[in-house]
Amino acid sequence: MKFAAAFSLLFVASASAFAPVPAGRVADSLKMAPNSGANQDPFAAYYNSSPAAPVAPAAPAAPAGSGNPSPFGGKSLEYTGGSDPNNKNYSKLSEKLNEADIERRKIKEEAERRERAAEIRREERMAKIKYMQEMPENQPAGTVDEFMFKEGVQDQLDKLDHDLVGLLAVKKRVKEIAALLVLDKMRRKLGFETSVPSLHMSFTGAPGTGKTTVAVRMGQILAKMGYARRGHVVLATRDDLVGQYVGHTAPKTKEMIKKAMGGLLLVDEAYYLYNAANDRDYGQESIEILLNVMENNQDDLVVAVAGYKDRMDKFFSYIPGMMSRIGNHIDFPNYTA
Repeated sequence: MKFAAAFSLLFVASASAFAPVPAGRVADSLKMAPNSGANQDPFAAYYNSSPAAPVAPAAPAAPAGSGNPSPFGGKSLEYTGGSDPNNKNYSKLSEKLNEADIERRKIKEEAERRERAAEIRREERMAKIKYMQEMPENQPAGTVDEFMFKEGVQDQLDKLDHDLVGLLAVKKRVKEIAALLVLDKMRRKLGFETSVPSLHMSFTGAPGTGKTTVAVRMGQILAKMGYARRGHVVLATRDDLVGQYVGHTAPKTKEMIKKAMGGLLLVDEAYYLYNAANDRDYGQESIEILLNVMENNQDDLVVAVAGYKDRMDKFFSYIPGMMSRIGNHIDFPNYTA
């Protein structure tokens, strides 16, 4: 009986604990005094206060002296290079446009220069034609011998005749070359169009037959006629032109050519420059440099190759480019008792 009464009391207490509370009583319980000690509502500050407006982060200050301010702080979208090691490949559009303008201006100036040079050549040609049309028929042009005497060529031929005994064929050939140069100069003086003949030479003969002496006189004749600035003669052999290791030949050959500029370069025993048995011989490089200079600098340098006739003929057969660039061949016969 006592057990049944206790169970009924426990049931009533549990039901009252889980019974719903009226809304008014909940509200009254939440509205407690703020300083009520342990019974203070922890959410009172949340109910009694309005939500705060979000605070915007402060914008970073623009750097001092900035000429391009931005509302976002700092300079506006501008490339600063960065830390990329390849940033040298980038450049401003304005710089590229300036470079293009400069390049176009250079091309235009070059075209104008070429046009002006062509116009000057046309004017000179018309002046020559007018001079020839107005030139009287009995205009004295002079003789080759007179020009040789005036230019001092005859004096060099007389010295050559005095220095060499015999060798009449050589002296005759030298005089023919000098006469050809004099005639070319006479034509230019009268206004005719002329082309400078190839002045590169080949001297064939045994040692001691006067090849160096003739080369010296030819250098002086070329200087007198205006075909050489200085008229000096530089003698070179294989040892002066060909190096002993890779990369040594070109500087040696160019150094000798530089010394001979404005005069005559005499390559003695030129066939030693080419070694048919060795494809890796350094002499081939020297020959290629000489051929290039003989073609592109023929107005300022005369190249003469010398040696025995049979070996020189064989050398020319191996190097046809050398043969085609030489316009004057002089053969020096042996002296006879």
